[in-house]
Amino acid sequence: MIIMAGSVLLLISFLAFMLFFAGVGLASMRVKEDTTDDYLVAGRGMHPALAALSAVSTWNSGYMFIGFIGFIFINGYSAVWIALVSTVGQLVAWIWLYKYIQKEGEARGIRSLSSLVSNTTGSPEAKVAAVLSVIFLSIYAAAQLTAGGIALETMLKWSPTIGILIGFVLVVAYCYAGGIRASIWTDAAQSCVMIVGSTILCYVAVKSTGGFSGLHDQLKGIEPAMVNIFPSDLKFGATLWITAFFLGGLGVAGQPQVVSRVMTLKDDKARKQAMIWFFIWQTPFIILMFFIGLACRVLLPELGASGAETGLPKLAMEQLSPLLGGLILASIFAATMSTADSQVLACTAAITDDIKPEWSQDHKTTKKVTLAVAAFATVISLFGQQLPGFGDSVFALVVLAVYGLGGIFVPLLLVRMAGYEPDSRHSIAMMMSAMIGVIVWTVLGFGEDVFPSVPGMGAAFATHFLLCAFRDSSADNPFGRYTIPAQKTLGIGAAITLLLAASVEASYHVLAPNSSDSQAMVGTYNVTANFETIDLDNGGEYIADGDTFVLNLSTDSLNDDSMNIVGAKIVMTYSEDETSAGFPGCLAPGASNTQPDTITGMLMHAEFNGSASGQNQDGAPASHETLVEWYNASMIGDVSNVTKADIMAGLDSNGAGLGDYSIEISVDVSAGGGAGCQHTDDGENVDYTIQLLVLDYTITEIKA
Repeated sequence: MIIMAGSVLLLISFLAFMLFFAGVGLASMRVKEDTTDDYLVAGRGMHPALAALSAVSTWNSGYMFIGFIGFIFINGYSAVWIALVSTVGQLVAWIWLYKYIQKEGEARGIRSLSSLVSNTTGSPEAKVAAVLSVIFLSIYAAAQLTAGGIALETMLKWSPTIGILIGFVLVVAYCYAGGIRASIWTDAAQSCVMIVGSTILCYVAVKSTGGFSGLHDQLKGIEPAMVNIFPSDLKFGATLWITAFFLGGLGVAGQPQVVSRVMTLKDDKARKQAMIWFFIWQTPFIILMFFIGLACRVLLPELGASGAETGLPKLAMEQLSPLLGGLILASIFAATMSTADSQVLACTAAITDDIKPEWSQDHKTTKKVTLAVAAFATVISLFGQQLPGFGDSVFALVVLAVYGLGGIFVPLLLVRMAGYEPDSRHSIAMMMSAMIGVIVWTVLGFGEDVFPSVPGMGAAFATHFLLCAFRDSSADNPFGRYTIPAQKTLGIGAAITLLLAASVEASYHVLAPNSSDSQAMVGTYNVTANFETIDLDNGGEYIADGDTFVLNLSTDSLNDDSMNIVGAKIVMTYSEDETSAGFPGCLAPGASNTQPDTITGMLMHAEFNGSASGQNQDGAPASHETLVEWYNASMIGDVSNVTKADIMAGLDSNGAGLGDYSIEISVDVSAGGGAGCQHTDDGENVDYTIQLLVLDYTITEIKA
């Protein structure tokens, strides 16, 4: 009854706060105008504080509350890099890129980011940019719907599909109610409520872990790598890993749904005020989420890697009252929905302003486009549920979308800011290179070591420089109004860059944890085993009845101590050499039949030993083996609720198979015969092979 009452209170609280947020959005109808300009950019008169709070919400939302928490849960202290370095990139974007975007948007009456890639409305490059925007923004919107579904499933036990479909309805309602103005107002309201709820949750959670020192000590106890500022085993080193976060932050200028907030501002003065509000509001959010993510790892270790993204809503359920739990759930859900709404509106602007400019002033058609885009994003989210580990991962979807959009737009915007005017083919080549770079990098699975912002933006800039150097129709100077730096200047710049990279790599080499420190994540894994047998000795020996053949061996003869020896066996092969003599007694039925002899093999190695017996027979040779193993066979195949460290402990011999082996083979003869038929069997010839079992294995995480 108590549990049921708590669930009812949680649902009531959730619905009450959702009605409040919905009311704020609907209130925007009182000041809206039925024009496409008001629908998409709020008439360019939004208050800087509202625009900034909305930008914080729409830039983070489902990613911050669901995906970022999961990233911290898995990576621990090393997640601080994405928070700090990404913030630096965002600051650069606000100071320079957004200044250019706001100025161009106001001067040219632009309402979509894709319009900025060209001076001509509806140009080929603007159309391509718009199509790519729609693709990646739809994926981004799908991530928000997925995040909402995860939150409802975790806290209310509703199917994610129900959450996604409810999200679709709310997104359409937000859009139709007041366009971007409704989205901004709702963002601001839920952002204020969420920071209060997050502060309470962070305080309660950290207190439950024993304070900051207790949190640190428990994280270290769970997994030493959790309290290291670097992750282990980065394939491409720490420099690219950190650079990817900076470029990801810079990529905020390539997010149409955030840029649309900048376009709602009246002038550059408003942009500067909004920038201050943005960082004043976002910084405490990041700090709170960072500590909540760490607390989730300590208080909810059973989630494992596959359940890491459910950390915040589950923590809220365990640590807060149903009233506050409903507030958290409603804030998460409202944030994801209003962000999805913003992304859908950004897609709408791209379609109506760039793909089909003739629709730009048709308000009814614009709303139909909004409905179609929302439906498309919903389909992506529902389809993603069938792709465990990627399509249902908020973090994976957001990374793909954010870095895809950042790679497509930011290099082109920087080139145009520098005064370089690329033609259509030049611009399209840069955008397509970025998209291909992001997708290929993601498909190859390198995103865990370096986020795809590096290959995305890197491919775009490489294309730009190559076209400037080798294409006749592209201007030679890739820096636009700026002169190409002198060779000495380039050399100094390269030297400084290499020095910084060397410093980072040296720090990583000294401070990074061993991979063995990063194996404590409880989860579900597939373990594929590959066994190899190595002959330690072989031969043949005649063993008389009652005698024992003894053989002493050592792995020293192999000159290889690196093998993971997890077992050993004796393979014995033998026939029957019993003879009979006597006439006429041996002619009697059965008188000449032999009796089977018993051959026993015993294998002893340290504390591991075993024996097995077999019998010979007339005709074909017989064989049997004595097998001794010292690994945990239950750790092979699909294993659940274990850590990689558990698996490795069960399958690694850690040198247990090295050293001396003692082999004993004995024969116990049974002779047949009868009256008038004498049988002779003095022993048997036994061929033997002593083999070692060497195990190699791979561990693959199975993501739910």
